[in-house]
Amino acid sequence: MVTATELSWSALVIDDDPAIRQSIRLCLEAENARVQHVGTPAGALDALDRSRFDVVVLDLWLGSESGLTVLPEILRRQPGAGVIVVTAFATYESAVEAMKLGAVDYLPKPFTPEQVRTAARRVVTAGVLKRQLTELQDRLEESESESSFETCSPAYATFLQTVARAAASDAGVLLRGASGTGKTVLARWVRRHSRRPDGPFVTVHCPLLSNELMSSVLFGHKKGAFTGAVTDTVGKVEEAEGGTLFLDEVGDLNADAQARLLRFLNDRTYERVGEARERRADVRLIAATNRALEADVRDGRFREDLFFRLNVITLTAPALRDRREDVLPMARHYLNFFERRQGRNLAFSPACEAAIAAHPWPGNLRELRNGVERAVILCPAAVIEAADLGLAPARGPGLELGADVSLEEIEREHIARVVARAGSFEAAARVLGIDVTTLQRKRKRYGVS
Repeated sequence: MVTATELSWSALVIDDDPAIRQSIRLCLEAENARVQHVGTPAGALDALDRSRFDVVVLDLWLGSESGLTVLPEILRRQPGAGVIVVTAFATYESAVEAMKLGAVDYLPKPFTPEQVRTAARRVVTAGVLKRQLTELQDRLEESESESSFETCSPAYATFLQTVARAAASDAGVLLRGASGTGKTVLARWVRRHSRRPDGPFVTVHCPLLSNELMSSVLFGHKKGAFTGAVTDTVGKVEEAEGGTLFLDEVGDLNADAQARLLRFLNDRTYERVGEARERRADVRLIAATNRALEADVRDGRFREDLFFRLNVITLTAPALRDRREDVLPMARHYLNFFERRQGRNLAFSPACEAAIAAHPWPGNLRELRNGVERAVILCPAAVIEAADLGLAPARGPGLELGADVSLEEIEREHIARVVARAGSFEAAARVLGIDVTTLQRKRKRYGVS
């Protein structure tokens, strides 16, 4: 089980007695906590607005004010925090009231350092387990259906060694590669092998964000900041505190979000939309893109300074055609997964496996996975043939000019190879000397993916 001393976490101590604040601070710092301490409700709310906390230690009486009056506001501003109430005037009634208001523990004074540490450990460990359970539920199907990163490709094995070295640092990572090469899976792998494997993993799919809400989703907003902002809202950066923020297709961020992200990467500070208060967050950033960001920089669509800031450690996921040794093992892996899920017992025919090995897979792992899933669902027989995957039968080692083959076969092979290595259909059409509409018609005619 994960313990508090194995994690980096944060705590806020709210007590009007400076000696008590100092004592609790030392107790929690021994558990690897980052600790702030204040003596008033106003100071507590200010700290809550500036930083995110895993644990809040709250005195029942703050001078003449009851700490319980501020407890609901603490939980409203930071719903995930665990509040531990401490008091020199312990009563059954106040303990019950504190629990009803949302406190997770209640410690009478005088307490020992070990009692404080034990209470904090319970809060931190429970938070970690809750996050892990939620993430496990969200990722179960995805993780079951993806490769375990076993590879037969020397080139891909070398790439994974580089990924492992990058993961061990706390530097930002930019994942590049064509669509379907598994950048999201790689991002999760980096997180699992990083210094913060038990912290949150928060994903933002940038293309799905509207221009108006990009900055709000990333950094949060203040009530009244714009039409529809009816409450203060926490952003994804704050949700990822102590963990990893994954920006999928970062090239789709608008200019305002890019400027805010650059500031955050430079000094780890940010502001919610509509708010002047500066906040800080301890977050590792992983970004991914399938776009040529250099071209976006030249065209003014992406900030050059942000590109350089993201481009510290760049990992380019290889296309499936560049790790051909893994194509058949990956196909069998997907077959095993989907036949279990569908309750079927299937196999690829030898001809089908030859077609799988010969196909260029321009859609990479995503195309292979989707093709196998479709075949498992729709194939009427126990043996999957090439046609069930939408593939043409393999032609052997390759076509040779002057051999006994038709012009159609030569044209199909040439189109398939150009499309497989070109960065886009537009680029493939230019190489072939035809327009995109003609290329699409020929792809459909020949069954080229």
